[in-house]
This record gives sequence, C-alpha cells and structure tokens, in this order.
Amino acid sequence: MSGLFRIGIRFLNRSNSASGSLLDARVTSALVVPACNISGKTLRGSKLSKPKPFPYQEKRYTAFQACKDVLFKNTTSRFDENTKVVVVDGPIAAGKSAFAKELATELEMKYFPEVTMDNYYINSYGYDLRKLDPQMPPNMQSFDVSKFLQNPNHRNVASFQIRMLMQRYSQYIDALAHLFSTGEGVVLDRSVYSDFVFVEAMFKNGYISKGARSVYYDLVKNTFSELMKPHLVIYLDVPVSVVKDRIKKRGNPDEANSKALTDNYLQDIENIYKQQYLKDISTHAELLVYDWSNHGETEVVVEDIERIDFDRFDKDDTHMRDWRMENEEEWTEARCRYMEKSDLMNYFNVPRYDVPELIVSPEDFKAWYDLWFEAPGMKYRKGYNEECGDDGIMTKSKMYTQ
Repeated sequence: MSGLFRIGIRFLNRSNSASGSLLDARVTSALVVPACNISGKTLRGSKLSKPKPFPYQEKRYTAFQACKDVLFKNTTSRFDENTKVVVVDGPIAAGKSAFAKELATELEMKYFPEVTMDNYYINSYGYDLRKLDPQMPPNMQSFDVSKFLQNPNHRNVASFQIRMLMQRYSQYIDALAHLFSTGEGVVLDRSVYSDFVFVEAMFKNGYISKGARSVYYDLVKNTFSELMKPHLVIYLDVPVSVVKDRIKKRGNPDEANSKALTDNYLQDIENIYKQQYLKDISTHAELLVYDWSNHGETEVVVEDIERIDFDRFDKDDTHMRDWRMENEEEWTEARCRYMEKSDLMNYFNVPRYDVPELIVSPEDFKAWYDLWFEAPGMKYRKGYNEECGDDGIMTKSKMYTQ
C-alpha cells in the first residue's frame, strides 16, 4: 500500500477472509446515543423497533412541534445503536452501489444512491428539463456526466461540478433530516465530503480553471459548517488498472470512448482520495478501507462494523465531535436546521464575478428563466400544477415540502 496510510492508523490483515486483505482504519468516534455498536440484523436476530417516525416529507416541522419534541424528548427517543451516517466511497466502477445497497439492507438503514444530474434536471413530475436544450442559448444548455465524459474541456464543466456539489449537499441534508425524523440510520453512495476529489482531479488535468476551483472552495467554506460529518466511511480500494477493466466490461459508450477518463485523470482520483480525503475524514469518523479488486463479502464488512466501539473518545477529541450534544434542546435545534433545507441551500449564494466560465449574461439568463419556469411542473409549487394532473387546487391546504 502507498505511504498515505502511514497516518497513525492501525492495520489489520484479513488475508484469509472472503474480502481479501483489509486495511482496518480504526479511526474512533464518540456517539451520544446509549448503545455504541452498530448491529446487523443477522447478529441481532430481530428487527429494530422504533417509535413512530415524524412524516418529514409531507409535514412541515413547526416551532410548536419542536417545543413539544424538546419537552417529551421525541428526537432522541427514536435513536438506537444504528442511528448513524455511513458513507461508502471509492473510485469509479469500484462496486460501491451494489455493496452500499446490501449494507443498508443488513443494517436496516435507508440507502441513498449516488446523486447524478438527473436529480437537477428531472423535476418532481418526471419531466426532463434537458428537453429544453434546443431552445436554450448554448451557455445555458444542460451539462451532465455524459457530456463531461465526451467533452471535459467544455466551458460548462465548472458550473456542472458546482451543481454536483450542490446536489450532494442537498442529498446529505435529506439524509440528516431522515435520520433525525425517524431514528433510522442512512447509507450514502458517496457524499458531499468527497466531492472535492473530482474537482482536484479536474483541475490537475486542465478541465477547470484556477478561478473556478477558487469559487468551489469559497462555496465549501460557506456551507460545510452547517453539516454533521458521518460516523463511518467505508472506502473500497480499486487500482486504476482494475477500474479501466471494469469500465470496459460494463459497456457504457460514454465511458468507453471518454476523452475525460484518461490514465492520468483516474490515477489522480485515486491519489487524491488516499492522500487527502481519507487522511482528513479519518480525523472525524471511523474509517474502514478494503481491497475491493476482486470485490468482497458484505457479511465480512458487517462483522468489522459490529466490532467498532463508537463511544471510545472523550469530549475533547475531534472524532464524532459533531454528534456530541448536551441535551434534548441541542438535538432538536440541529433537527430544525435540516428540516429547512431551503435556508441551508441559500448559503450557496456567494457573489463571485471574476471567473468568466461562471458568468451568465442577462440576456442568456432571461432566456433560460423564461423557458425553465414555463416547463411542465415548474410554474408552481408541487401539487399546484393543473397541467400536470393536480386537482382540487383551490381547496388545498397541504404544504408540499419535497
């Protein structure tokens, strides 16, 4: 293994296990919920039992409800040993999605798939706003992973990656809102915290400018302090040679013929993950690193997770600092923060006018605005678009929050 792992992490060789060699980065944490060890349903032998969840996707979380929850401890009463945030990370084609789904099922947690630009372009009625491209000014046309793979030097790469940051940030808020409202843990396929890996690789390969990179980190600085870092990160380690082979085997033409996925770009992703991301996240969360070149057994990973004591560090340690709170009022205050996602998303409004590829002319913006908000399902709040089949609009009192 590379020198990156010489960061004070204890190594554990599991060469006889089905998953191959394991680097067990026991970066410890302290959690305030009563039970400190995550348990899988196989070991537990029964389904986790929780109080009734708060229907956060349909119902607004009011100040009155928050006061009631403080009084009756309704937030922490839903917490158990599995009320944790788990992130599965790794390079392209590492096998994260299949593993994360299996892990979420075994741990009885909610699975959050990796975000794509579909989250941005496909609205709540299923209408794909990329259909508007023929009418859009060139600089305002859609740009997603498929277009990046084919044209990594396009002007819109910088705005695309910033939108990816925003989508990952939005999803992470959703994950925290779910955890606080239901007590159910979450498993995310990648997260907002590793998004910078791709920005750095893009910058090193000339896909984005120094100015765009600077804007990106201004946004990170202005937004990340509102979040709570994960309890556990699982990194699936796959070398570039295996990544390339898997990309070829899965037969995605955008990937197979990509001008972006060069050897240098893929190697930079691996290096940045190992030299920066893992080193940083390990100061806050538990970290398990597996050699996933030949894939592995989810059961083996679950066994390793069950051995982790999430309550090993004192109050002054950096590990799990985000998850130490003094009382129910503090927990409910944090919960309130994630129930108002629009407020948190407003922190992305950082004025920067010195990066040409991120500047839009008034004429182009107006053309985009007029088309975007006249598209099916975009004119009014969800539930109030008659042309999309919504009815009873005049008598509705329900507030759609998602």
